[in-house]
Amino acid sequence: MRSLCVVMYSISAFKNFKNTVFPPVTYSGPVSREMSQKSERRGIHVDQSELLCKKGCGYYGNTSWQGLCSKCWREEYQRARQKQIQEDWALAEKLQREEEAAYASSQGAQSHPQPSLAPFSKFEEKKTNEKTRKVTTVKKFFSPSSRTAPKKGSTDRVERVMDQVEKYIMTRLYKNVFCPETTDDEKKDLATQNRIRALHWVTIQMLCVPVDEEIPEVSDNVVKAITDIIEMDSRRVPRDKLACITRCSKHIFNAIRITKTEPASADDFLPTLIYIVLKANPPRLQSNIQYITRFCNPSRLMTGEDGYYFTNLCCAVAFIEKLDAQSLNLSPEDFERYMSGQASPHKQEPGPRTPAGPDGSPALSTAHQNLELLNGLGVRQERVLEAARNLESDLISWREAVEREVQEILAKYPLEIRPPPSAIDSDNVENDRLPPPLQPQVFAG
Repeated sequence: MRSLCVVMYSISAFKNFKNTVFPPVTYSGPVSREMSQKSERRGIHVDQSELLCKKGCGYYGNTSWQGLCSKCWREEYQRARQKQIQEDWALAEKLQREEEAAYASSQGAQSHPQPSLAPFSKFEEKKTNEKTRKVTTVKKFFSPSSRTAPKKGSTDRVERVMDQVEKYIMTRLYKNVFCPETTDDEKKDLATQNRIRALHWVTIQMLCVPVDEEIPEVSDNVVKAITDIIEMDSRRVPRDKLACITRCSKHIFNAIRITKTEPASADDFLPTLIYIVLKANPPRLQSNIQYITRFCNPSRLMTGEDGYYFTNLCCAVAFIEKLDAQSLNLSPEDFERYMSGQASPHKQEPGPRTPAGPDGSPALSTAHQNLELLNGLGVRQERVLEAARNLESDLISWREAVEREVQEILAKYPLEIRPPPSAIDSDNVENDRLPPPLQPQVFAG
């Protein structure tokens, strides 16, 4: 009977652990409308203290953990799990007492067992033995890992070993644990992608992004940042995905620094990161964030620049999900018209185009400028071709006129070719031996 109680307790604890679902991502923090209203200047601002854990432990928090860091969230989860285990244990003891009472009351009846219940009793006994065997196997498997191993080597070496173990395990299990069917990650991905597509009209000016994409170096850094955040989906190891976010953030800081000619601040970084996410629309963004949250080394998410950049990315996604007219200093009517596609923020006022292009994109502005240059070159080419055709026609007319004039002159003054004079006796070869002819001589008288 005691073994049955242990089996029930183990199975209940395993089910509770297996079926535990992390709470959905909620917008709880660093970017709020009240905070933006209290700011001195228009834009998106964030208090760095709001990026930290709500427990005040000094580590970075995460919206997936209700604003807690992984350490505090694990402690909260362990307390909730321990409470559930105690309740399951009390239920198992209650069932055991009931079964013992039923067993004691049926002792008299067992002296005369019914033949029809014998196969069922054997089946239950076999099923109980099978469960006991599975529980024993699980205990034997986890027993060595439960004993604390002696600490050897430095912290850096331990971190390197953990990174290699993480790389091997997550590469092998990537297809099974990334965006699993038991979660709603795919649904969140589609919702986020549709949301970003609907916000394609948001411009740099609306977000107060301190970046001038007309500067070639700034434009290159923006393109690199977009490439890095899109490349995150092609990586399999959580550490590599986190590295893509870090590289993207560093390119953003470089773009801000070049534009402002001074170091960037957190109030400059977060709006620019939101702008990069809106422009890139990274594939499976929510799945990648959840994958990093679930399987990355917790120390990387709690401290360091990787944790800081990842926390800001979570804040940027939360801001995009909650973006409204007041966040962009727009009226609700204009916001709804822009979202529905009935109007564009750059088509309201006629006049010359802004440097950002008809929809706020410097890339499209460059494309429009190139199209205008091509149209101008086309007009110039048509003019050159027309002048060439006129020149060809003039040359043909000139040649025909010259030919007519030559023919007229030839007809008026025909050319007569006379043969050259020759000696009469030049053909008589035998006269070569004759003396020269007599020459007249004058005699003086």
